[in-house]
Amino acid sequence: MRNDPRKSTVMNVLAKPADLEAAAPAGAFVEEVTAVQHYTDRLFRFRMTRPASFRFRSGEFVMIGLMIDGKPLYRAYSIASPAWDEELEFFSIKVPDGPLTSHLQKIQPGDAVLMKKKPTGTLVNDALVPGKRVYMFSTGTGIAPFASLIRDPDTYEKFDQVILTHSCREVAELKYGEDLVEQTINDPLIGEFAKDKLVHYTSVTREDFPRQGRITDLIKSGKLFEDLGVPPLDPAIDRGMICGSMDMIKDTKTLLEEAGLTEGANNKPAEFVVERAFVG
Repeated sequence: MRNDPRKSTVMNVLAKPADLEAAAPAGAFVEEVTAVQHYTDRLFRFRMTRPASFRFRSGEFVMIGLMIDGKPLYRAYSIASPAWDEELEFFSIKVPDGPLTSHLQKIQPGDAVLMKKKPTGTLVNDALVPGKRVYMFSTGTGIAPFASLIRDPDTYEKFDQVILTHSCREVAELKYGEDLVEQTINDPLIGEFAKDKLVHYTSVTREDFPRQGRITDLIKSGKLFEDLGVPPLDPAIDRGMICGSMDMIKDTKTLLEEAGLTEGANNKPAEFVVERAFVG
């Protein structure tokens, strides 16, 4: 039997589902990783089995974890797969010293991941009042909930235009979103909705790229709207969703409020919503 080189350092972290079933924490599913793809030294995605009883709305997040030092450690992760998918997908950062991600980035197909049973979140279609156009503002792994939403037919039934903005530091970090949009447009189920309504707008802050700058700067300068060929934000027809770094969320929220949009929630839908779930 071949030795697993990972076991010397993370023996109590990376395990197979069968090994954890008996010791699974109360209120948690034990699921099996089915695929892993690394994009850069900072970003990776993984897919895992979906419990038959697990239900969620596209755009929600859930607590994902591993057993570390004999105890479960969880962090909030947006579910990147749509509600109809038979598996669950997540898009993650790699933090070298992160209590969870320093271990999670080493998972391979066949490994076990813990998941709490209750999803939640505000980046859902139900938290927005009807409108013509929805902007999904994201930075880095903040694109994850929108990866779910742009693959959900309900999004295209609710809006005439879906604009996904994704800003990253480096060009290579845009790859997940680029692949995602291409697959969505070519998907036999979603493609017929997405091809005429979905717009992908990317920008980079630290490398040469046709569109450079933070999304907030592109909003303030008007370049975002000029590039898209649409008028500036209008609370009568435009809706927004925001997910990214804390600074980006705060600054983008301010710009939307200055444009007259009001923040909504599950129990009080309005013109824009914000997600505040982070991992480390």
